[in-house]
Amino acid sequence: MQKTPEQWLEVAAPEKKAGVFKLFLGYAPGVGKTYSMLSEAIRRQSRGEDVVIGVVESHGRQATKELAARLETIPRKELNYKGTTFYEMDVDAILARHPQVAIIDELAHTNIDGSKHHKRYEDVLELLDNKIDVLSTMNIQHLESVTPLVHRIAGIIVRETVPDWLLQRVDEIVLSDVTPEALQTRMRRGDIYPMERVDRALGSFFRPSNLIALREIALRHVAQVVDRSLEPYIKTEIDPNRELQVRERIAVGISSNPAAQYLVARALRMAQAVNGELFVVYVDIGSDDNDPERQRSLQANFQFAENLGAKVVRLKNKEVAHAMAEFVREKHITQVIFGHSATSGWRRYLFLSAVHRFLRDAPAVDVHIVKQQVD
Repeated sequence: MQKTPEQWLEVAAPEKKAGVFKLFLGYAPGVGKTYSMLSEAIRRQSRGEDVVIGVVESHGRQATKELAARLETIPRKELNYKGTTFYEMDVDAILARHPQVAIIDELAHTNIDGSKHHKRYEDVLELLDNKIDVLSTMNIQHLESVTPLVHRIAGIIVRETVPDWLLQRVDEIVLSDVTPEALQTRMRRGDIYPMERVDRALGSFFRPSNLIALREIALRHVAQVVDRSLEPYIKTEIDPNRELQVRERIAVGISSNPAAQYLVARALRMAQAVNGELFVVYVDIGSDDNDPERQRSLQANFQFAENLGAKVVRLKNKEVAHAMAEFVREKHITQVIFGHSATSGWRRYLFLSAVHRFLRDAPAVDVHIVKQQVD
């Protein structure tokens, strides 16, 4: 029997290894994450894709309800917990239905005891493993590493979180963004919470200072994801010298000298000023720093850098300048910081010679020389 063109395309297409994970990220309730997610789901359905709702929380918002009503919904699973009935997403029913796309709202949700998985994001991972695409939503304050900062900013304790590593599994992030002023206007109109809750919300979580800070955090995380998504394109560009980097990446070279901690702190301030990523790099040349005291000092420098949130990198090479140049090229570093303690004599000559060799071998990069105390 002769195959149709569609059947030939199906045979020729590469086998799908896992579902595609798209996350609609916001900085506060009411910015439009769920509405945007449902709008995309309806567009996909209109193009012939098989789309179902696993779970959508409308929170009483009429516009969200109307969009959700246009899509097939998988009934939730009824669970009894401590005498109360709860309705959780039925992941097994979705797997049995096996749509092309599943809509899963509120990624950070914790499932009731008796559910298949403890967390909703674990349900999502199972769907992805079964080659089902997932559209989901989350506010930035539910990212585990952000919760302490949110507590300091807004004074609230976020109890439902997702681990940071989950963002590495996300294939695409869409920032659902409105200005804090527009969000407060939505709140006053009753578009987010019932009118009886509006004044309290505007005086607590929805204060302008909180919203501005949370929005900045969300924008920073999206910028990081965009930067990571550029990596494969940077590596395969026809012109490898073409500059595509969005976020500043700062590398500081250290030794076992205790003064390196000053250098790291100085580099951190520079990175924070430009919202950059900081790498602390030590090059082991095989002969220095074998003394136990120097090793203790080196480990203290590593610990200090890690405590500040820097990424510590340990390289092994006979020549520091060559190792740093290769690292700068590989990681697309935009700024490099060297500490300078020698002021005269042969030590000064060796330092300047090493910097010259680095400049000769490295790609285009800004170089900073920071004076530090002598050993």
